[in-house]
Amino acid sequence: MPEKYEAMFRSAEMSLVQLYIPQEIGRDSVYSLGDQGLVQFRDLNTKIRSFQRTFVPEVRRLDNLQRQYRYFYKLLCQHDIKIFEETEEEVPKGTFRMAPRSSKIDDHIENGSLIEERMVQLVEASEQLELRKSDLEQFRHVLQAGDEFFANAAGFSHSESQDESIPSSVSFVTGTIPRAKAGTLEQILWRVLRGNLFFKHVQLPEPLYDVKAKTTVLKDAFIVFSHGDLILQRVKKVAESLDANLYDVSDNAGARSKQLNEVNSRLADVYTVLDTTNTTLETELYAIAKELQVWNSEVAREKAVYETLNLFDYDSNRKTLIGEGWVPKDELNSLQGQLARLTTSMGVDVPSIVQVLETNKCPPTFHRTNKFTDAFQNICDCYGTPSYREVNPGLPTVVTFPFMFAIMFGDMGHGMLMTMVAGLLVFYEKTLGKMKRDEIFDMAYSGRYILLLMGLFSIYTGFLYNDMFSRSLTLFKSGWKWPSHWELYETIEAKSVGTYPFGLDSAWHGTENALLFSNSYKMKLSVLLGFVHMSYSYMFSLVNALYFKNWIDIVGNFIPGLLFMQGIFGYLSVCIVYKWSVDWIKDGRVAPGLLNTLINMFLAPGTVEEELYPHQAKVQVFLLIMALICVPCLLLIKPIHYKLTHPDNAYESVTSNETSEETVAEHNGAVAKAGDDDDDEEGTGHGEEFGDVVIHQVIHTIEFCLNSVSHTASYLRLWALSLAHAQLSTVLWTMTIEIAFGMTGVVGVIMTVVLFTMWFVLTCVILVLMEGTSAMLHSLRLHWIESMSKFFVGEGTPYMPFHFEPIDVESMKQE
Repeated sequence: MPEKYEAMFRSAEMSLVQLYIPQEIGRDSVYSLGDQGLVQFRDLNTKIRSFQRTFVPEVRRLDNLQRQYRYFYKLLCQHDIKIFEETEEEVPKGTFRMAPRSSKIDDHIENGSLIEERMVQLVEASEQLELRKSDLEQFRHVLQAGDEFFANAAGFSHSESQDESIPSSVSFVTGTIPRAKAGTLEQILWRVLRGNLFFKHVQLPEPLYDVKAKTTVLKDAFIVFSHGDLILQRVKKVAESLDANLYDVSDNAGARSKQLNEVNSRLADVYTVLDTTNTTLETELYAIAKELQVWNSEVAREKAVYETLNLFDYDSNRKTLIGEGWVPKDELNSLQGQLARLTTSMGVDVPSIVQVLETNKCPPTFHRTNKFTDAFQNICDCYGTPSYREVNPGLPTVVTFPFMFAIMFGDMGHGMLMTMVAGLLVFYEKTLGKMKRDEIFDMAYSGRYILLLMGLFSIYTGFLYNDMFSRSLTLFKSGWKWPSHWELYETIEAKSVGTYPFGLDSAWHGTENALLFSNSYKMKLSVLLGFVHMSYSYMFSLVNALYFKNWIDIVGNFIPGLLFMQGIFGYLSVCIVYKWSVDWIKDGRVAPGLLNTLINMFLAPGTVEEELYPHQAKVQVFLLIMALICVPCLLLIKPIHYKLTHPDNAYESVTSNETSEETVAEHNGAVAKAGDDDDDEEGTGHGEEFGDVVIHQVIHTIEFCLNSVSHTASYLRLWALSLAHAQLSTVLWTMTIEIAFGMTGVVGVIMTVVLFTMWFVLTCVILVLMEGTSAMLHSLRLHWIESMSKFFVGEGTPYMPFHFEPIDVESMKQE
C-alpha cells in the first residue's frame, strides 16, 4: 500500500472512479463505504425526478419512522425524561464492519408503528382524563362556594333564609372564569343588563389545569342573578365568550351537598384511572428513552445509504448499480480492499469493480487534518476553499495566526490565564468531547489548540515587552544607570552602561518618555512584520505558478509585482533596520524621519533633506524608476502574450485529463468548476476574449498597487492594539489593586481582598475575554485580506465524502 500523502501543504491528488456493484450487495457496499468515508459520490440521475428514483419507497418508509421518533422525543421532553446516551466506541479507519440486517430495519419500522399507536392512545386517554379531572375540580369549587353565593343573594331575591330556595322569578348562572377576565365579565354584564343583575365572585384556592392553554391557570368561581330566561341566555353567551365554564348548581343547600358528594366520588375514580394511565405512559417512555438514540442512529444511517443509492445508475439488464465519485489516489487500494472483503464475506460470485476514469473535471479539494490542525484549517476555509492543488494557507496559519495575535495581546500574565484555560480544554478534551455543548462553549472547545498557542505566544511576546499585568520584571541587569543623587536634579537622565539581554529594559518602565519610546518601537516593528508576512505570502504565488508551469504568471505578474513591492516597502523596511543599527548620538546627528523620507521619495525625487546613508538620493531615484516601470509591465505583458499566442482570439483552456493541474493553472489557478456539476457534460474548457483579459489585468494591477500601500498601513493595527492593551492594563491596575497597597490594618486587608477581586474579574472579562476577542479578529483579518490576497485563488470545492459521522451528529441534533 503506497504511503499516504500528508495533504496539508497541497490538497491530496484525487481520482474519479466508477463503481460496478452487484445489486444484491448494493446496500451493504454503500454502508461499508459510509463507515469509512472514502468516496464523494456524484449524482448520475440528474435527469430523473427525485420521486422517480429507484429507492424512493425505502426513503419514504424511513422518513415516516424518523417522524415517529421525533414524536417520541417530544413526549420525552414533555415528561422531562432524558434520553440514555450510549457512547459508541470510535472505529479505526480501515476496520471492516458489516451492515445491519435489513430485517432489523423492518423490525424498527414495525415496532415504530406499534409504539406510536400505543403512545397516541395513552396520550389521548391522559388528555381526556385531565380534561375530566379539571372539569370536576372546577365543579367542586363552585359547589363549595355555593353557600356564600346564595347567602349574599338575599338582597336581590328578598329571601329571609339562605336555606330556602330563591323565588322562581329569579334566574342564576354559576361557573368558573380565568381570574384576569372576571372583572371584564362583570363590566360587560352590567352594561348589557343595564344594572339589572347581582354578580358575585370568589377566588379559588389553587390554580387549575386548563386544557386549551396546556398549563395551570388562576380562576374565580362566579354567580350571576337576574330575571328571565332570555336574560339568562345572554349571560351564558357572554360568559362562554370569555372562556368561562358553566355548571348547574342547585339553590338548595341539601341538594348542593348531595351534588358535592357525587362529584368527590367521581373525582376519586378519575384520580385513580389518571394515575394508572400516566404511570403506564411514563413506564413505556422510560423504556423508549433507553433505546431511542440507538434506533435513531441506525435509521439515519439506513436512510443516508438509500439516499446515496439514489445517486447511482441502475443497470436493470445486468442487475448492477453503477456509481461515480471522487477518491484520494492514495486511498484507491483501501477502497478496492474494502469492497473485496465485503464481496467475500457476502459470498457473492460477481465481484465489485473499481475503475479509474480519465476526466478533465476539476476534483474537490481535500486536506488531511488532525485534531491540532483542523481548527486552523477551518478558519482559512471560512474565507474560501483552496483551488485543487494550490498552496494551502492553513499550514503557515498554524504559526502566524497566534503570533500576530500575541503581538497585539502581549502580556505574560494575560497569556498565562489564556494558556491555563486552553490547557484544561486540551487535558479534558475526551471528556468534554462527549458532552453536549452550547454554541459558545463549542467554539472554544473546537479552537482549544488555537487558544493554547495564542496563550503561549502571548507569554513569549509579553516576555519581549517585559510586561506582566502592566508591571515590569527585573529578570536581568538593566542596561541603564540612574544618577546616585537623583533628588538634587529637576530632570534626571539615565546613562547607558550596557545592553539588556532579552526584550525591553525594565528601566523604561515609569519614565516620562516610555510611551514615546514604545510607540516608535512598536510602530516600526509592525511595519517590519507586515512586510515579512506579505512577502512570504507573495512567494506562494511563485510556488503555485512553478507547480502549475504557468510561466506567463511568473513573468507578467510575480516578477513586476515583487520588484514594485520590494522597491518601495522593502526599501522602507531596510531603512528601519539600518536606522536602528546606527548610533546617532555618537555620530552627532539627528536621526532622519523615515515617513518624510518615503513621502519625499515620490514628491521630490533626487532630493534628500536629512541623509540616512551615503548616495541615498541616487538609490531612491533608481528604486522609484524601477517601481514605475513595473506598473506598465503588470498591465501589458499578459495581454500582449495572449495576443501573440492566440491570434484567433479564442483563449481555450486545456482539456487533457491527466493535467487537471494545467486546467487549474489557467488564470493563476482559477479552475473551471466542472467537478461538482451534476450532469454528464464534460468540462471542455471555456473561451475568453481579448477584452476580458485586458480588463482582468487592469483590475489586478490597480488592486495590487493600491493594496501594497493600504495593506502595509493595515499592519499598524499591531502597534495600535498592542499600545491600547498595555495602557488599558496599566489603568486597570492603577484604579483598583494599587489603591489598596497604601492602606494598613484591617481596612487594608479588606480593601486588598475587595480590590484584588475587582481587578481579577475585570482583567478576565475585559482584558482577556474582550480584548482577546478583538485581537483575534484583527489577526484573522490580516490573514484573510493582507496575506491570502497575495496568492490565494480559493475557487475550489471541499471534498465531502459520504460518511456516517456527521450523519450521527445531525441525528442527535434532530432529537
